[in-house]
Amino acid sequence: MAVPKRKTSKTRRDKRRASSYRLPRVTIMECPNCHEQKLPHRVCKACGYYDGKEVLSTEN
Repeated sequence: MAVPKRKTSKTRRDKRRASSYRLPRVTIMECPNCHEQKLPHRVCKACGYYDGKEVLSTEN
């Protein structure tokens, strides 16, 4: 059975554990129609377009 030769320091232990607590970065892209910020693969909330087609009608 493998036995560690030295005690794992608190810093090394905490660095290993911290990798599971990282928050994922949110990707934000520009709408090609109205140039507002939007999430990828979603309908633009400002203009209602997705993939060059109007999906939602928006009141302006």
